[in-house]
Formats: sequence, C-alpha cells, structure tokens
Amino acid sequence: MQPTPHTFHIPVMGLAYTIDSPIKVARFGISSVISIIEDRLVESMRRHYYKELQEHFIPITTKEADYRAKRITDYLNLVNRIVQQQVEKLKNEAFEKDSEIVQYFEMLPSDHALRKIYQLFTNTNDIDEKQKLEKLLRDHIKPGSIDVNIMTKVDRESKDKNGTLREDGSDAVAAFRGYVKSNLTNSSVIFSAGLNPRLYNYLEKFTELDAKAWGEFDKKVVIKVSDYRSAFIQGKYLAKKGIWVSEFRIESGLNCGGHAFATDGFLLGPILEEFKNKKAELTDTMHQLYTASLTAQQKAIFDKPHPVKISVQGGIGTHEEDLFLREHYSIDATGWGSPFLLVPEATTVDDETLQLLCQADENAIMLSKNSPLGVRFNYLKGTTSEKEKINRITLGRPGSPCTEKHLATNTEFTTEPICTASREYQQKKIIQLKSANLSSQDLEKQIQAILDKECLCVGLSNAASLKYEVPFLKRLKAVNICPGPNIAYFSKVVSLRDMVDHIYGRKTIIQVSERPHMFIKEIGLYLDYLREQLQELREKPDAKRIKYFEDFSKNLAEGIQYYKRLKEDLFDHAESLQQKFGQSLSDAEEMLHKILEELSLNKQASAVLL
Repeated sequence: MQPTPHTFHIPVMGLAYTIDSPIKVARFGISSVISIIEDRLVESMRRHYYKELQEHFIPITTKEADYRAKRITDYLNLVNRIVQQQVEKLKNEAFEKDSEIVQYFEMLPSDHALRKIYQLFTNTNDIDEKQKLEKLLRDHIKPGSIDVNIMTKVDRESKDKNGTLREDGSDAVAAFRGYVKSNLTNSSVIFSAGLNPRLYNYLEKFTELDAKAWGEFDKKVVIKVSDYRSAFIQGKYLAKKGIWVSEFRIESGLNCGGHAFATDGFLLGPILEEFKNKKAELTDTMHQLYTASLTAQQKAIFDKPHPVKISVQGGIGTHEEDLFLREHYSIDATGWGSPFLLVPEATTVDDETLQLLCQADENAIMLSKNSPLGVRFNYLKGTTSEKEKINRITLGRPGSPCTEKHLATNTEFTTEPICTASREYQQKKIIQLKSANLSSQDLEKQIQAILDKECLCVGLSNAASLKYEVPFLKRLKAVNICPGPNIAYFSKVVSLRDMVDHIYGRKTIIQVSERPHMFIKEIGLYLDYLREQLQELREKPDAKRIKYFEDFSKNLAEGIQYYKRLKEDLFDHAESLQQKFGQSLSDAEEMLHKILEELSLNKQASAVLL
C-alpha cells in the first residue's frame, strides 16, 4: 500500500465542490475524493478540461450504450493524465522561491523525513551533498491519491428508451463500473451511506480489486462508517466475496457535512476507542473470510492480513485535535472537509456561496430535513437555492423541476418513482393533505415538511457550472451547500499553504476566540437533536420510540462519562483547559437531565441518569 506523504485527506463534499480537487492538490501529495454519482456534471467537467488542454472534446451522449460509466471512466482518466503531467513538471522545476516543488516539500508535515531532508538540502553549501539530496528529493515525490465516492443509497434503476431495465445499469453500479474501468492506480473507491447488497455483490465481477501482492492494490475499497458494528458487518460481507476493505473511514454522526446519520447516542471518542481495541479482531475476522473466499475462487492467498487503515473525519478544526486523534487512538489519517471550502486552490465553490460561507456563524448551519432521501442534512442557510425554493412557494408553484432523478424513489402517486423535492410530487401531496380533514395545526406542519424538501442533484452541482462557465442545466443556476457545523469557526478565504500549515500547527487561521473542542461540539449537536426528537415524541407519544430514546440518552450519558476520564490525556498538564473541558461536560450532563425532566417522558426515561 503506497503511502501518501500527508496525514490528512480532503473528503468528498457535495457533488461539485471536490469534483476536480485532485487536479488542484494531488501534485502536492494531498489526497482528495471526487463524487462520481452525477454524470451530467462529470460530462460538463470533461468539456471544461478538454478545452483547458486545448484538445478536441467528443461528447458522450445519453444515446450511447453505458454512457454513464463511459463518462466517468473518461473523466477519471483525464484527471489522472493531468495530475501525472503536473507531477512530472513539478519534479523538473528548479528549487526556487514559491516554485511548486518548493511548496511540495514545505507543506509536508514538520516531522516528515522528506521535509527534514529538504531542510538539509536548503542549508548545505556542499555542492556534492546538495546534488545527492536534490536527486533523493525528486525521486521521492509522490502525488496524493485520486479517490472517488459512491453514496450507496443513490442507486436508482435505469431504463432504456423502450422502458426496459438496463442490466447492471443502476446509478451506483454504473458509477462503480466507470471507476473500476479507469486507469487510476493507488486509488480508492469510498462507499458511504451503508451496505447496498446489489452493489457489493457486483464487485465480485472485477479482478481490478484483487491484490497484486501483499498490501498492494491498484484500486482499494474504503468504507465510510459511523460505528464499529457497521464496519464489522460490511467488512465481513465483502471479505466473504474475496474483497478486501483497505480502510474504514469513521465519520461523526452529526458533526459532519452533508447527510448526517445520527448514531444511537454514541459519541465519536467512545467509537474510536472501540475501533482501537477491536481493530485486530476486525482484521483477523476479515482475513479468515477473505482467505476462504480466495481459496474457493482458486486465487492466491496471503499468510497475513493486508493492512487496514482507520481514519476519522467530522468536525476536526485544530492541530491539537488532529494530533490527539492520530496519537491517542492510533488513527492512520484524518479528514478535513468543510474548512477546505474556503480554499479555492483546493475546492470549487462559486463566488457568492464562498462569501456566504465566510459569513456563516453557528446559527447559519442547520440540521435540516431538506434532503429527499429522508435523511437529515447539514445545510447552510441563505443560499440561492433556498431563496429560489421560497420564491417558488410564494408564487404558488412549490417544488423543483426534476431533471436528474438520482433521488427519485417515491411511488406514492406514480408508477415510476419521483423525487419528493419535485414539483409533481409536492403538488400532488399537498392536494392529498388538504383533503385529509386534518386540524389546521397538523395540516400546516405536514405541508411544511413537504415544502422543506429541496433539489440536491442540481443545487450541489451548480457551483462548478458557475465557477467555470460550463453548461449544466439551462435556467437552473441555484446553489445549495452542505458544510458541517465546523465551518462557523473558519471565516476567511485562505491559501492552500495556510490551511496545510494550520493543520500541522505551524500557524492558526481560526479567528473565533470561543470555538468549542470538537468532542464538546458533537455532544451539543446530539443534545440539540435529542431535544428536538423528544419534543416531537411529546406531541405524539410512542412506546417504541420512548424505549429508543432511553437507550439513546444512556449512551450519550456514558459518552460524557468517558470524556471525563479522558480529559487529563486530552490536555496533558494544561489544568485550565482540563477545567474548561470538564465544566462543559458538566453543563452537558445537566442539560441532558433537564431534557428528560422537562419532557417527562416516563419514569424510566427520567431514571436513565439516576
């Protein structure tokens, strides 16, 4: 497994925001993740970069067989070619101030061996020694990996013009085929949003996922998870098919960008502790099943398990937090997402949305119900997409034109699935609700729940269309964006160099004086979520839900106790920081008591912390 020189990666963000991040950062050794689910956006980016290279662009139209996979394959090959050219150019540059080869080595972690060699190189006056060091440095330049993300739940069936289902043509399956047929090497496909049997079973067909030797894969499989149980289940499922999971990418349930999959009150620290304690068990279990499958397929087996990386992302904002996660929990890498939205050298955000992100405070990010998937969604208020949605409602024409249909899953009113954010669905649903003899309060609440839904396929793609002036969809230019709550503490556009230096503790770009520790912030988000959910339960009691929230509260309380035991390790000898952290935990514990007491669900729920 070829290591990349940095200890962090840039996770997938939206559809457009990291669509070309490898072209911007890979030559500096930084890994990033492209979303490949929106093939119309991929086609627009193909058009843009062929023009940039002054090469002839040949469209891949929807009339072509397997057009979706073909678009993805060609775009990834194009990105790979551009990055390879960039790296060769960088390798041959002179070591001059502000040159990219100098930036490459100066952005490396402070304790990285190559950075130390670079410092020796810059400080020596011995000509022979300098030439030896220069050759060593040039020979060891490695690009960051070009990775892709597939959200497994976005797997709509595809039909031809005659209405016949295309074999292996569903969205996620075709996207994977597009990736696996690309010429990327030392690359990973990240599966997020849970186990999709159809997609996971499809992986068996491709030898491109096979190991070339122990620990060596051209294309690796990575699973994004929110807890150990999910990792164990998915890791075993794939191992039984002879597919090795090279990395589990742990993400905070609520302190993250995009779709937020709240755990049952389990906090990030205890989750990481479980991974640390059970990693050997996970790896050994996978290896046994993997070996049995390879044996049955008459493929080469390996005496010991391939390496398994554990990484974490969601809410990390300081060097100290990053370092603690890597050292205390033996984490291999961290993911820094939302802060990079303010780095135009790394991500693709249109100018208006970029300014909105700079102005965002804690109240600007909401855990919305805007996603048509029915999953909670961290959302920035005030976007052009939100304004457009409100304007349509005001004009009596709620809902969006549904052009992409990636999230079309509802068949309540139609034979063919439609999207709950579409104009067709919302108009039909509102008519149904108005005829259901509901109380005015219930009617208003249920209609609002319908109107909340917002088109994500277009809104999360348009930033690239606006930024690069490439065609996407005529007359549909609105943008929405889904940063994590952490964006509230980053308030200005910064350079790639400054962001990397911030991550490695060489400078700080946070200007907000009172930023809560990432663990404290996550607790607050879970308390807010619990308060909201229990309020809904109070309005409509449900015995099963009461039991669920009893367990949720118990897990949350145990997480708070865990952090109380952790605070000395977390802050070492800094007593003032320990006291501040401890006070925040006590405040959270008190709030948890109050939530249960105020709502008075039942005696059992009130006794969770007694």
